[in-house]
Amino acid sequence: MAVSEIELPNHQELEELKDKRFTKQVALTTAIYAVLLAITSLWGNHAMKEMLLASQRSSDQWAFYQAKVIREHLYRSQRMILEVSLIERSEHLNPKIKEKLETLYKRLGDEEARYNTEKKEIEAEAKKMEEERDHYRAQDPYFEYAEVLLQIAIVMATVAILSASTPVYYFSMILAFFGGFLSLNGLFMVFSVPFLH
Repeated sequence: MAVSEIELPNHQELEELKDKRFTKQVALTTAIYAVLLAITSLWGNHAMKEMLLASQRSSDQWAFYQAKVIREHLYRSQRMILEVSLIERSEHLNPKIKEKLETLYKRLGDEEARYNTEKKEIEAEAKKMEEERDHYRAQDPYFEYAEVLLQIAIVMATVAILSASTPVYYFSMILAFFGGFLSLNGLFMVFSVPFLH
């Protein structure tokens, strides 16, 4: 009975297979990093765009508010001048003219009150826009730092492939983890990281 010979694989071939498996694994991981980077970049661009739009709308509302305040003060000053005039000349005025001036006095008061009410509504809307702007402004740094960490993770993964270095690959994973964490936190604002504000 003859024992068949068993051919042992060549050591170099085993190393090449191991390197190919490692390279494929790191390449796949790098692709995942790239997808995370693209999503983070999209969220960051959205936050920046919304922050700028909210800032512009807030500015517009405050300008509108200011116009209402000016009109309110204009009606108030006209009303005060008319009031003084009525007090001074009340006895000497024709009753029809006096009645028209009193009607005008009341209308000026109504307009003043209307502008006062309208400016409060506009002020509330402007403050709401400022809160929205501040929310997006708070999100933005998380996305920026997440993008940086994910870009560095991609570079480190590439270095890991070129050097066949497992520690560098793990380092890229740590960077990507923190990048993903910052990205998700930027989206949901669960935690406040002090150095990012």
